Amino acid sequence: MLKKLFGYDPAITTVRTEVIAGITTFLTMAYILAVNPNILSATGMDKGALFTTTAIASAFATLLMAVYAKLPFGLAPGMGLNAFFAFSVCIGLGHTWQFALTAVFLEGLLFILLSITKLRSKIVDALPHSLKNAIAAGIGLFIAFLGLQNAGIIVNNDATLVSLGDVTKGSALLGLIGLAITSVLLIRKVRGALLIGIVVTTLIGIPMEITHLTNVFSFPPSIEPIAFQLQWSEVFTKEMAVIVFTFLFVDMFDTIGTLVGVSTKAGMIDEKGRIPGLNKAFLVDAFGTTFGALLGTSTITTFVESASGVGEGGRTGLTSFSTAVCFLIALFFAPFFLSIPAAATAPVLILVGLMMISCIVKVELTDYSEAIPAFVCLIFIPLAYSISDGIVWGLLTYVVVNLTCGNYKKIEIGTYVLAVIFLLKYLI
Repeated sequence: MLKKLFGYDPAITTVRTEVIAGITTFLTMAYILAVNPNILSATGMDKGALFTTTAIASAFATLLMAVYAKLPFGLAPGMGLNAFFAFSVCIGLGHTWQFALTAVFLEGLLFILLSITKLRSKIVDALPHSLKNAIAAGIGLFIAFLGLQNAGIIVNNDATLVSLGDVTKGSALLGLIGLAITSVLLIRKVRGALLIGIVVTTLIGIPMEITHLTNVFSFPPSIEPIAFQLQWSEVFTKEMAVIVFTFLFVDMFDTIGTLVGVSTKAGMIDEKGRIPGLNKAFLVDAFGTTFGALLGTSTITTFVESASGVGEGGRTGLTSFSTAVCFLIALFFAPFFLSIPAAATAPVLILVGLMMISCIVKVELTDYSEAIPAFVCLIFIPLAYSISDGIVWGLLTYVVVNLTCGNYKKIEIGTYVLAVIFLLKYLI
């Protein structure tokens, strides 16, 4: 039954491993249950309704990933895309949140069309093998950077952009304590090390007055204020077209980057460099976005934090099923789940970053025609704070470097097409 439903294979994993991996993925991405309502409520949307919608939409999309694509990935409203929704479309351009939800809904429909035609899979196949490994390593740096930021270990500095925070107290100190504990557990090969690290760090945060446990149980608020609030009057306007395209582009390449990066690390890519079930994963992403827009939230995307579950050994849909169940449970235990501080999940992100950066050894670093584009991709992802920008500049560099060196024969037609599309993004 488990094999039929989730693609579970006892030869490569165990039920215990998959469940722990799913819970770990949830705990590392559970912050979205607090962050997404905070961001989107700036548009005037009801914050309580946003919490419920975020949990339901995440559970639906992740459950679909489990039973249809059978892959160990969690989905939720994407960070960055929700900020674009709130601060650019609504606050910056002055559109209503109903207008923005309509744009997300239309984007989801376009994603479904692209996925059915398998165009998205062809885009992934057009990425050179060296870039696929660089994407995985770049995401590793990116999520480690996110973890350091979340704990306050790395902070903003107007003079140098970033600098070391005050690590002698507060969440930064708790993050370092958690990093030490989780590292020891990993080194000693303790099963469920990442999950245990989160729980122990959260408990240590109580006497440090960083973890605040109040109520444990609460019924979820109604989604009525924001559900099914699409605005059709401006569907055929230029403004709508531009916003839909922007959502489409960012979501497409963020999702591609995440799926390629995490799948590469999990060893789920075949000998031809392809990810089995990739097109199904794209369809899940598309349906999740469409469903989420109807319920009242921004674009649903595959979360890079899925790497934490993969790091715990998750390999099948049973992992994502466990994550989906956690999202549903979170509906009724919101105060408890939201009490887990960012400092407690930060060590997991940092250590998973280490696990993912190991993919860089698969790049032929002595062949500069492969190494230079890979390095550009690797370094742009964390420094530009964007998976999609890293992919864009890595691939453009790959084409330019190899063309100018006379290696045009090794560049596939699909790679040329992608390069032209990427150029148009900056020229138009």
